[in-house]
Parts: sequence; C-alpha cells; structure tokens
Amino acid sequence: MSTEAPEKPRERSAASVVQAIWSANTVTVTVLAIVAALLIGAVLIIVSDPDVLATYGYFTARPSDALTGSWELVSEAYANLFKGAIFDPEAASVTAAFRPISETLTYAAPIVFTGLAVTLAFRGGLFNIGAQGQAVMGTILAALAGFLIPLPIGVHLVVALVAGAAGGAFWGFLPGILKARFGAHEVITSIMLNYIAGLFLGWIIMQAGVHDPNRQDAISKPVDASAQLPTLLGDQRVHLGIVLAALATWGVSWLLNRSTFGFELRAVGANPDAARTAGISVTGTYTMLMVVSGGLAGLGGATQLLGTSYSLNPLVAGNIGFDGLLVALLGRGKPWGVLWAAILFGALRAGGNRMQSYASVSLELVTVLQALIVIFIAAPALVKAIFRLRAARAARLSTSIAKGW
Repeated sequence: MSTEAPEKPRERSAASVVQAIWSANTVTVTVLAIVAALLIGAVLIIVSDPDVLATYGYFTARPSDALTGSWELVSEAYANLFKGAIFDPEAASVTAAFRPISETLTYAAPIVFTGLAVTLAFRGGLFNIGAQGQAVMGTILAALAGFLIPLPIGVHLVVALVAGAAGGAFWGFLPGILKARFGAHEVITSIMLNYIAGLFLGWIIMQAGVHDPNRQDAISKPVDASAQLPTLLGDQRVHLGIVLAALATWGVSWLLNRSTFGFELRAVGANPDAARTAGISVTGTYTMLMVVSGGLAGLGGATQLLGTSYSLNPLVAGNIGFDGLLVALLGRGKPWGVLWAAILFGALRAGGNRMQSYASVSLELVTVLQALIVIFIAAPALVKAIFRLRAARAARLSTSIAKGW
C-alpha cells in the first residue's frame, strides 16, 4: 500500500479551504472592501502631500525617492490611525496605552443603537432614514428626565434611558402610522421629521428651566450625576453604554430570529402581499416596527447624552443617525455585523483625530475612507471583479442591499 495515497485528500482539503476563503462570501468581500478603501486612501494621502508628490516628477531617474517617501508617509498615517484607535505602545503608562480603544468604544456605543434601528427597519422592508431625528428626540427626553426629575442613583439612570427610548419611539411612530394608514412614504416623512427634531432641539435649549443660566451660548443644564452612565475603566471615557449596546445587539438578534414578531416583520419585509394573505397584519407590523426602531435610535441619543455630552447643545447628537445608516449597510442587515461595523467606524473616528494631529493628514480623509468602505460593501460585484473572487458555493452573496432588504 502506497504511503502517498493519504496525501491526496489532504491536498484537496487544503485547496478547498483556500477556495472557500478566496470566494465571494460575505466575510471575504467585507475584508477586501476595507483593504480596497485603505489602498485608495493611501493614494489620496500621497497625492495630498506636495513634497512626496514632487518626487514623482523625477520618478524614472530616482524611483527610490518616491517609493521611500510614499511608504514613510502612508505608514506613518496608518500607524497613527492604529495608535489612536486601538493601542498606543508609545504611551507613558499602561492606562494611557489603552486609552485609544476606550475612545473607539465611546464613539461606537451610540452608533450601535442607531445602526440596529436602521437594520431592524430594513429587515421589515422599511427605510428608516429618520434615525437622526429619533436620536435627537432621545437626547432631549433623556436630558429633561436627567435634570428636571430628582431621583435616587440607579433609578434615575433607568428613567432617563427609558425617557430617551420613549422619545425616539414616538418619533418613529409618526412615520410608521402614516405609512401604515395612509401609505405615506417613510423616507419622505422621516426626513421632514429630522428637520423638525433639529429645530425643536434648538428651541427647547433656550427655554427657561432648560437653558443653563450660567452660560450665554446655546447649552442646557447638565444632567444630574445620578443620571449619568458610569464609566467602566476609571478615568477613561468608555462607559456602560457599550455594554448596553452589546445587550441590545443580542436582543435584536433574538427578536429577528426567535420571536413571533421577528418572523412577522421578516415576512412583511420579504413580501407584504403574501404576509397579508397568511393573516399577518401588515399595518400593525409596520407601525410596531417603526416604534421599536425609533426606540433603539432614541436609546442611541440617550447614550450619547448620558455618557458623553451630559448637556443639550445644537450638535449634541452629531451624525449618529446617519452614521447608523452606514453601519447598517456595512453590517449587511445582521445585528452582530452592525456591532462590529460600529466599532470599525468608532476606530476610524478615534484614530482619525490622532492621524490629523501627528501625521498632518486631513480628518476628512477618514470620512472618505468610511464612504469608500460603504461603496465597496454595497457593490459586492465590484469587489469580486477587482480581486477576481470565485463564486461562493455554500453561501451566495445576497443582493438585498440593493433592494433595501
């Protein structure tokens, strides 16, 4: 019996593993989309530096100048991106060395909630572009509960979080009921509600009892210490919100895959007519879906306020609602994918600040990287063509993003 016979199955097994990895599956496409975005970002970094760009004028005479300068510039930029987002080995203390990951998780926490809000609506066939307005209403209600209602420690925080969720849920209910009862398109109504929420925020900040009497600018009183989210690592900014975000991710995953409501909303999202024929209330599902989605976005706003900002100001919610839309796209409609996508966006945000300070790279480049990642994720066929990926055998890439799930 030949001793070489057993080697053939091993060779086939190794080859099949390589083929499975280098195929158009979701994980490979996502990783390669990030790689492609970083490569294009490297080109933009080189083009934006006049000194390095000048070396390409005599590239044929001394190519080493251009190549060395480009490598040093790009490596320094991305090294600072890493040091600002994950770990800084040059820090003076262990605590300072881990501060970057704290900043990443702090930025990620509210985006997880808004990303889950958009994802849940997508899975039900709706496009909740109003997550920004719902997050703003969440910050308002959480702030009012945080400094207007004196409550003991523990209870106060819970009440403020519930108030934030209620504010977002109500703001989500409006486009939901308009869609369910009157057929009004949720994109149009939720966009208009975004504007209303922003204007309402600017108005309420300046009202007596809300505005900070010790300040001349547009800022509210700070929430009581009993309503603030506790930090997790001493003087680091990361707070309980990231734990709540992880729990919310698990909850949404369970809701979608294990609950009756999750089955109904997925059925309505796949085919409303078939769901109606099967006895599912499409009207009720749409309304409840937007309420839950808005509640999640409101929690995102409440987390931002109670864990980071503490006071209302016109920019308190930032762009967490719109970032949630991008995170939902990057997460491809899966709750745990949303969590990791939000951490990636948080890392880009935290690392981008250091990259701008230490490598003189514009912070806008981080926004470009985010946009490129989303573009490649939303166009898997483009990534497949660029990297010549094989068609996935076990799991075909879903085209649901193009359809809105």
